[in-house]
Amino acid sequence: MEVTAQVFLKPKKEESLLRFHPWIFSGAIKGIIGNPNEGDVVEVYTSNNEFIALGHYQVGSITVRVISFEPTIIDQDFWNDKVQRAYDARQALGLTSSTTTNCYRLIHGEGDNLPGLIVDIYGETAVVQSHSVGMYLSRQNITEAIKHVYGNQIKAIYDKSEGTLPFKAGLNAKDEYLFGSSIDTPVLENRIKFNVSWEEGQKTGFFLDQRDNRELVGKYSKGRDVLNMFCYTGGFSLYALAGGANSVDSVDSSQKAMNMVDRNVEVNFGTEHKHTSYAEDAFEYLRTIDGKYDLIILDPPAFAKHTKVLNKALLGYRRLNALAFHKIKPGGILFTFSCSQVVTKEHFRNSVFTAAAISGRKVRILHQLTQPADHPINIYHPEGEYLKGLVVYVE
Repeated sequence: MEVTAQVFLKPKKEESLLRFHPWIFSGAIKGIIGNPNEGDVVEVYTSNNEFIALGHYQVGSITVRVISFEPTIIDQDFWNDKVQRAYDARQALGLTSSTTTNCYRLIHGEGDNLPGLIVDIYGETAVVQSHSVGMYLSRQNITEAIKHVYGNQIKAIYDKSEGTLPFKAGLNAKDEYLFGSSIDTPVLENRIKFNVSWEEGQKTGFFLDQRDNRELVGKYSKGRDVLNMFCYTGGFSLYALAGGANSVDSVDSSQKAMNMVDRNVEVNFGTEHKHTSYAEDAFEYLRTIDGKYDLIILDPPAFAKHTKVLNKALLGYRRLNALAFHKIKPGGILFTFSCSQVVTKEHFRNSVFTAAAISGRKVRILHQLTQPADHPINIYHPEGEYLKGLVVYVE
């Protein structure tokens, strides 16, 4: 893509860019030469007219998302190099050649220096999700780069950006295959099989960011009665069953999700198992479970997607965790999470602390959890640490 405009910053507004933070806010901009459309590549200059970055222009408080801090040509070689660097990082983690896990995140936005882009690998399928117009307009280059890096290991590339692009961009985007066609084969995560629907499911089809935390649930489940709230397609439930749980109950308000849970349980454990599905409201179900469970997982959807509803979200986390503290058996273990980016670790921990105090139970923190290594956090972009979790022991 060719550069269409030059963006000039106000004095001293380059300081965050000198520390390689990838966002430029509208208030930092002095002026623009040219008339860029949303998604165009623009050059960014300091108030002293010195080049500092290249990025995608967009309408909103974040006006430029930086894709390079060096002057370069944004061509196919650029995208090939970016995807290759992301692949090399996953190769170092042992994910690209694992015989026990074949689903993982290849590109994690700012964590891989590609703000606005997510790419997840499900066996022989790559699922691309654009959160910015610039990345969406580059989807064919991204497709070719994935094919270049993976060769014939990838048989299909699916674009699932319709629901994640800016609403006012007017792109009329439709989810579609950019390469190949549907491959309906269960994927493996730590030897456990999952049916994943990237065409109809949430996010890119599965919550890959909980892989390590699911494994930890499995280690704590032996001999316990487990409740998996907001279970979606049953990730934590399957690990609990594999870990030797005495019983596992999965709860989600979506009947479609519960049908997928049942499929996943059957493909791993057949028809004889210790699992029960409930398509019910989480809060209503929690009120009915006095002393039934000694391991509870709370992994709700994001309660806050922007700061305007932060306080309401924190009240929601407090209420949810207080219910769990009231209902869990003595000696029980609670896994509790927040995936809201605007909720900091301190916010979340304080909400859980307050919930524990309300319940009057004695509570100890056993683990503090986050996202796995294939969801890297750019050290210059701490906002990328969105997943927070606590494992607590309840007397």
